[in-house]
Amino acid sequence: MIVALLAVPVLGSAVLALLALRAAARVPDSPVAAPGPGRSGSDHAGEPVSSRSGTDRLAGWVGVGFATAAFGLALALLPGTSAPRGGRVVDPRHEIDSSWVAALNVRFHVGVDGVSVPLVLLTALLTLLCTIYTLRSLPAPGRAPTFLALVLLLETGLLGTFVALDLVLFFVAFEVVLAPMYFLVAVWGGGEAARRAAVKFILYTLLGSVLVLVGIVTIYASAGTFDLVELSQGAGAGIARGTQIAAFAALFVGFAVKSPLWPLHTWLPDAHTEAPTVGSVLLAGVLLKMGTYGLIRVALPVLPEGARTLAPALGVLAVAGILVGSLCCLVQQDAKRLIAYSSVGHMGFVLLGIATLTPVGVNAALFGNVAHGLITGLLFFLIGGVKDRYHTADLDVLGSGLAERQPRLGWLFALACVASLGLPGLAGFWGEAFTLLAAYQPAAVLSRSLFVALLAAAAVGTAFTAAYFLRLLRRLVLGPDIGTGAVSVGGAPDVHRVELLAWVPLVVLTVLVGLYPRLVLGLTDGPVRALLGAYLS
Repeated sequence: MIVALLAVPVLGSAVLALLALRAAARVPDSPVAAPGPGRSGSDHAGEPVSSRSGTDRLAGWVGVGFATAAFGLALALLPGTSAPRGGRVVDPRHEIDSSWVAALNVRFHVGVDGVSVPLVLLTALLTLLCTIYTLRSLPAPGRAPTFLALVLLLETGLLGTFVALDLVLFFVAFEVVLAPMYFLVAVWGGGEAARRAAVKFILYTLLGSVLVLVGIVTIYASAGTFDLVELSQGAGAGIARGTQIAAFAALFVGFAVKSPLWPLHTWLPDAHTEAPTVGSVLLAGVLLKMGTYGLIRVALPVLPEGARTLAPALGVLAVAGILVGSLCCLVQQDAKRLIAYSSVGHMGFVLLGIATLTPVGVNAALFGNVAHGLITGLLFFLIGGVKDRYHTADLDVLGSGLAERQPRLGWLFALACVASLGLPGLAGFWGEAFTLLAAYQPAAVLSRSLFVALLAAAAVGTAFTAAYFLRLLRRLVLGPDIGTGAVSVGGAPDVHRVELLAWVPLVVLTVLVGLYPRLVLGLTDGPVRALLGAYLS
């Protein structure tokens, strides 16, 4: 089943690449569309649906078909993943374990459990919704086959990261995502600023990857295996305390770049501002989760002494990220950049939950990952819809009154904002609430007074979060229609039916998970408690 899950997007990417080659062979000198006057390449929706070639339209439906198949396979992995069997720290289901590189003791070992399957489902869902959205809004310079081939290749790397149970396989999948995202930003972002943002993204993340590799090699040199199930079961056995601290530090910094966590976050706002809508959705919705997932899957169970020693530093950095990200949001004039900075604060809450080394905290982190993927994915879809219509996300240019001019778009935006600020009853509430609860009662080996102080500071961050989202609502959505220089595109409809098809599932899940958090926590709680056995004993 997992092999099929990984094979489907690879096959889809290959089919789309063949379509791209066929199109290039037929029109070798096709010009690349230039940005229109007064706007950057990242600010326009690209060619209208009616003007697309037959190949582009076919590619759109091919992408949707393969993404749908991958989502169906992801759903099929769900049964039985919530209850680990007796005594096992990691108890994967749908497991495949076979030799891959025998000379290096590297195995093709994959499987899913309650820690990984929510992110597998989130990845497959967001990819499907992105392919549906592309049926309506394809960013310039078009070239749907190549664009969607990169999206499906990106999905392959993401899924591989979440199902890998061998450290080398994990690292390979971790790296596969870099090239597709680079090209999505550099080519379909449009303009020189997008290329600079893409280069910044690749340099930062490659640096992080080097540190992750250092951590993996350090573990292997002491433990003699890359197998995550075996390493987790051993809970650091055979790895000296100093080695654990060094390896944990390397892994943490490497994963922190990917998340990104303060102060290694500076590539994120530029990448989001310049990326096309689909790139921003996948970047915020799933790519940022790879780092925090790596901490939970690899660093915590394999290096418990390193985690105990460095958890206070993680907590301090987490709260600094919450406060810095929130303060940056309060002064942003570009709505897309504001949403990007909000991710720094939200991922700070995820890290704080991990730093408590408690089941409540780690469950909160996993819940926060899923909630952030749903809500921030929706926010980037919606601000992408605004940019498609007005060619800008500058709040001064847009003015307010979106709810009056385009009510459905405006009220969907309002719902996403109040969900992201943590309104009870919506998905954004539970992860942050449980994180604060965990900080009040961290693991016994940690300083309770320190974490109570961090709780107080993080609570201030929640107030800042409410402030910047309410400011965004006033300046863009719910204030009076003040009349601006921004002009909508040719009487664009409020919300197109294809956009609704891509956005409504995220709205429904944001409400459903908020009202019934057991949908996520019922999957994660048992595996998390097994994973944290070294901290609970």
